[in-house]
Amino acid sequence: MSTSNAVQALSAIEDVEVVENERLDHRTSYHIGGKAALFITCHSYHALRSTIKVLLREDVEWAIFGRGTNILVADEGYDGAVLTLGREFRRVVVDEESACMTAGSGAMLSRVVNEALNHSLAGMEFAVGVPGTLGGAVSMNAGTRSDWMSEVIEEVTVYAPTEERLKHYRYDEIEWGYRTTSLPKSDIVLEVKLRLRPGNKITITERMERSLRRRRRSQPAAMPSCGSVFKNPPERSVGKMIEDCGLKGFSVGGAEVSEVHGNFIVNTGSATAADVVKVMQKVYATVKETYGVELQPEVKFLGF
Repeated sequence: MSTSNAVQALSAIEDVEVVENERLDHRTSYHIGGKAALFITCHSYHALRSTIKVLLREDVEWAIFGRGTNILVADEGYDGAVLTLGREFRRVVVDEESACMTAGSGAMLSRVVNEALNHSLAGMEFAVGVPGTLGGAVSMNAGTRSDWMSEVIEEVTVYAPTEERLKHYRYDEIEWGYRTTSLPKSDIVLEVKLRLRPGNKITITERMERSLRRRRRSQPAAMPSCGSVFKNPPERSVGKMIEDCGLKGFSVGGAEVSEVHGNFIVNTGSATAADVVKVMQKVYATVKETYGVELQPEVKFLGF
């Protein structure tokens, strides 16, 4: 692996920004993690495609990074390249006549929600207050207990590095599940077409406000976290299981099971990635012993 050769080659590509030894703790909602060997912003499709070619040629491991809202970065950092999508992938275009929105995967989900509201289009209210990018929300089929990204998706455009080409998927060509999709893990979501519906702006606003109030009551927004740590098993609530196990408030170092919601592990100010992992291991072992349920992580890991 040669990151120095990669940096030299990447510096000649238009619409590419490269930072070496970039701290990732201030790029994640957890405020935890070491450095990435390379942090690369690709502002166009050409830049992304060319960048990945360079990284593959130089045998540099890489990972796509949104806004770091659902990720735990190792304390030792990541000895590879973190890629994030820039300008070209943050565009949002609304067609009120067809009630459709086409948005780049790098657009903040909050912006997509607000654009829908501004154009009196309903369907995205459930996502109000959800952090992160549209691409991340699509790739994990983010949502609530009753509403999902898959319900509003018409088409997804991805870049397949292994095939070096763009691929377009209709909604029904993708298998959608709880926090999962059938999109290949190596494919990078670039653009999403959303099928919404005409609505009343006042009614949409009221739904959004109700959703926000529920989130604020039930989630520890005041402390850094990665959101829900574990996936809910079928017909069960992880938060309730953890609470009933008496684990609320359990802590290791600066990582603590939230007193507000059992499925949130918060950074009280000095948490390390190792602290979070130890708390996760305790929760996993206790829930398995108590309920016979093996919890599956919802948080993504980088550098472990």
